Amino acid sequence: MIFGCHPQQRRSAFARFATGSPLFCCGCAGRQSALDAAGSEADATSFLFWVLVITGALIWLALAGLLVYAIRNRRRTWSEDAAGRLILWAGPVFSSTVLFGLLTYTLWLMPGLRPPTDSALRVEVIGTQFWWRVVYRKSARPPVTSANEIRLPVGERVEFVLRSDDVVHSFWIPSLGGKMDMIPGRTNTLSLLAERAGSYGGACAEFCGTSHALMAFSAVAMMPDDFERWLDTQSRPAPGAPGPGRDLFMRHGCGSCHRIDGTEARGLLGPDLSHIGGRETVGAGILPNTEETIARFVAEPAALKPGTRMPSFSMLPPEEIRAIATYLKGLK
Repeated sequence: MIFGCHPQQRRSAFARFATGSPLFCCGCAGRQSALDAAGSEADATSFLFWVLVITGALIWLALAGLLVYAIRNRRRTWSEDAAGRLILWAGPVFSSTVLFGLLTYTLWLMPGLRPPTDSALRVEVIGTQFWWRVVYRKSARPPVTSANEIRLPVGERVEFVLRSDDVVHSFWIPSLGGKMDMIPGRTNTLSLLAERAGSYGGACAEFCGTSHALMAFSAVAMMPDDFERWLDTQSRPAPGAPGPGRDLFMRHGCGSCHRIDGTEARGLLGPDLSHIGGRETVGAGILPNTEETIARFVAEPAALKPGTRMPSFSMLPPEEIRAIATYLKGLK
């Protein structure tokens, strides 16, 4: 009956199975678990995983039972014909039948894992050591640029256009779907459909350098109306917190690498900071977004993310670093 269930019912059935035993509950849930599916592609993948696990467990139990039977009846002599039939049916016939069935089911699932899309929302993601440039393109709207965080509407399929600026990266949101490589000089596409609102962890799944393990991001699935309001907000300049922070940001040359919409900062070498105050993390997923963590990253970026190209500003007076952090946190 599970095979014919609606995906949400099927996911709930396996979630109850997985969490009902201490053997299975560890690692089966969380914001970055491929087994805690929140998207249609991830649901199909996790379901296939459980099919393989259960099939393997049943085969193991059958072999263990056969071994116990053989040990308890070791004095019984089998004829060559009986032994040959057992080897034939339990060996090549059984193995080929099981493998053919699993292969057929896997091939039947595959078209749904990479479905074609004519989505009105296209999200361009460019991987760079060690952060993500994100551009939202939707019909009748100007492009919206962000970084290190992805937002998408629940119940609407989104097309991701994936590229790399330097080395091979791999884009992966385990709770929403499978991974896709980002290869320099090539454009790959991936479509995902979020079925449940929430914040999910994403990561680079291909070793790309010193801080590969620190190249993460948040994927926030929002209700469609909330997403549209968020997109409207992102398309307008954020005022920022009052104080000297904006002038200090410009005076110390931060705008030569970073862009802030509505200001003279037009740099493209680093992440877009137009609405950094509204993001969940700082430094591509490595720190919670607070004034303190922004100040730490401004002062000593290489200490937090080895290999980053951002220079250190530890030479600045602490009060100036705090003022810049306050200004940036106010960009929501």
